Amino acid sequence: MGTLLSSRGFSLFLLWTFTLYGLCLSFSPIDNYLINSGASLDSVVDNRRFISDSSNSPDSHLSSGRTFSLCAGTLLPGLPQIYHTARVFNLPSKYVFNVKDPGTHMVRLHFHRFNSSRLDLGNSRFHVLVNGLVALTNFSGGDFVNPKVIEYLLYVNSEKVEIRFVPAKKSNFAFVNAIEVISAPKDLVLETAQYVNGDKIEEFQGLNKQAFETMYRVTVGGPKVTPFNDSLWRTWIPDDEYLKSSEGSNKVYFGGRIKYQDGGASREVGPDNVYDSARLIRSKNASIPNVNLTWEFPVSEDYKYLVRMHFCDIASISLGLLYFNVYVNEHLAYKDLDLSDVTNYMLASPFYADFVVDAGRSGVITVSVGPSSKSMGYTVDAILNGVEIMKMNNSVYSLDGKVPAELIMKCWPRRTLGILLPLIALACLLLSLSAIVHRRKSNAELFPWSKLPTDIHEISPKQAKLQLSNIVT
Repeated sequence: MGTLLSSRGFSLFLLWTFTLYGLCLSFSPIDNYLINSGASLDSVVDNRRFISDSSNSPDSHLSSGRTFSLCAGTLLPGLPQIYHTARVFNLPSKYVFNVKDPGTHMVRLHFHRFNSSRLDLGNSRFHVLVNGLVALTNFSGGDFVNPKVIEYLLYVNSEKVEIRFVPAKKSNFAFVNAIEVISAPKDLVLETAQYVNGDKIEEFQGLNKQAFETMYRVTVGGPKVTPFNDSLWRTWIPDDEYLKSSEGSNKVYFGGRIKYQDGGASREVGPDNVYDSARLIRSKNASIPNVNLTWEFPVSEDYKYLVRMHFCDIASISLGLLYFNVYVNEHLAYKDLDLSDVTNYMLASPFYADFVVDAGRSGVITVSVGPSSKSMGYTVDAILNGVEIMKMNNSVYSLDGKVPAELIMKCWPRRTLGILLPLIALACLLLSLSAIVHRRKSNAELFPWSKLPTDIHEISPKQAKLQLSNIVT
């Protein structure tokens, strides 16, 4: 009995030790603002506490002229509590967050157009600006069924992050359900990437100073990865919807440990649950399959995009056997990729590659992997574990249109206020004149009118003060 208790106690100790060790290794952002908009109480989602925006905080605040809270008419089963309330804005308003850690920040905006007898959120139409970045224009909050989370990454070199909500017209309004502002790890977005310009590969500088909107975050060959299983609280969706053809491909799952290395992909770049699954092309005999695996992603035209592809050799039986080509928009982006070489000759060690591409007029970005001239028989001939596609800001620092933030603010209808102020002044003037006329009429009835003497001398301020003092005494 004592041995049994001892073994159980030792097992619990090991479990506690590994849990504590994992917590110590997990990412802890310096700036970490989680806001439950329109709620009177805090809410916990995936072990993260979203603070009510009505609470007093020295590091964040809401600045708004006309705003109110809105609650869902009925409880929504299965949805986190943050989607049961919203903050509604009738005038341009902003949330302000103090920045303690300059650099790349992740901003997530949560929207859900729930049903309410008080207000139809479907009538909303508004713009969103983040530190001068045009994030959204003429947005209406998504659909009624599922919440919509929009994620941005932007470089912050100021002391504050300001998120402005601007109704598109005076008859419209804006709303938001929850907000996240998080300082990102320093290795999440590096300074350079490879610019795939047709058949030319050039170096793209200043990548970390750009602003991004996450369009797709896909785990290849595996199940959905939820924020609870990602150290940056991201969601990775399965790739099935985007895979153009599964001919010749196989899914693979890995039950071992993913071996992260200093200087390589970290857990914040990609979690274990992304790197431990993949799709691959495998030679079953001496001949090399003449096939590529291709994924297609619809995108908006006239923008550049960051394409991040995640690789981890979890399928080879030995080092130095896997060589393959990587294509972006049907152009060769990486020739003869040797995962053994780029991971310092270690299997199950993750690697990622960043490419910048133009969307062009096709409205589609394609990524492909396939055998290269160095591929071998009886081995794995191509592999892919994950894909991320992020829209990059255009020349007017916008991710949604060609109108800069300054013009959006200038276009806000202030004409009503401009007419109202003169009307108020005119009303006050008429009231004053009426009072003066009434007073003079009353005085004329009480005292006969006489001409004022013209030989009275003006008095100085000193004399006036002396006279006043004499009256007092």
